[in-house]
Amino acid sequence: MTAQYHKICLMIFLISIAAFSGCIGNEKSDEEVIRIAFSVKDDYTSFSENPQKLADYLSTEIGVEVEIYPITSDALALQALRFGSADIAFMDGGAGWVGWKMYDLEVMAADQKSDGRTYYNAHAWVLNGSEAEIALNDGNDSTDPFAVLEGQTSCHTGWLKSAGMLIPMGYLIGQEYAEVVGDDDDIESLRNTIFNYFSEDASIPESGTPYYGYSGALKCLSEGVGDVAFAKDSTIETYCGDENPSENEDWCLTRENYVTLPAFGQAPSHPLMYQPNTLDNSTRDAIVSALVNLSSSEEGLDMLSSILNTPGIVATDAETHLGSYSSLISSVPGISTYYDEKYTTIS
Repeated sequence: MTAQYHKICLMIFLISIAAFSGCIGNEKSDEEVIRIAFSVKDDYTSFSENPQKLADYLSTEIGVEVEIYPITSDALALQALRFGSADIAFMDGGAGWVGWKMYDLEVMAADQKSDGRTYYNAHAWVLNGSEAEIALNDGNDSTDPFAVLEGQTSCHTGWLKSAGMLIPMGYLIGQEYAEVVGDDDDIESLRNTIFNYFSEDASIPESGTPYYGYSGALKCLSEGVGDVAFAKDSTIETYCGDENPSENEDWCLTRENYVTLPAFGQAPSHPLMYQPNTLDNSTRDAIVSALVNLSSSEEGLDMLSSILNTPGIVATDAETHLGSYSSLISSVPGISTYYDEKYTTIS
């Protein structure tokens, strides 16, 4: 064979290798896109509220294209992470717990409350002079204020609310104060358990009724409808804590009338969940660093406020952020089945 023939064969070979390498390079480029599952609106009053601004910021900071994957619910966010349509997503604590425990998703960060915490504590509130208050403050370590709650009328913030029901009931069931009445896999057993342990007059209000929400549970206690109110730690200060009584709700008692029992546990803020099968550790760490650094500039603070509705983001992991919550609500009858249906059934 001639030298010319060998030269032509070599050129064809090199061109083929180059073309093949180009194909590989294009595939890699396609893979290097981070998708954020985010609830979007049809219209925004300004670009500062548009999550695309956050995506553009992250793209610049981590050197990888970042896209918004539009969703309309936490259920869809979970589905997107489970099946690889998205890589990261903010969601509420309940959805995050489902993702962690049932689908092996992980937590990379969490948003902060207005006071900088990534959680709030769930408490029981009673009135000064009540049996529970006396048990708390009688100086006798053997007297248990939680034990005397049995038979009292309870004021909850609503059905399956975290601080107003799930966390305190998870604690009372888990610590064997209350016994589950009904099927362990049926969420309605929780209602029966509440009526059995507390009273059939327990307040489990619907949205829009006078005793619904944090203020409603406290109002229920203040007006003598119930003996104990379950709410988050800032409830008293928010509604009845002003030194000027005219600034408080008109049903408030004086501040010294309210006594808080020891915290049941923590309700987590919104976790930033990710799919560890599609997101490598270095990219994850770069995303977390970029989000944490948002609070170091005016533009970043504006994105935190306008897009994420938080003063800041902190790095964390699933066990740290969701562990306490998980240990409590796992004792609630039917909670796994309920959350599984709520967050994985797409209507």
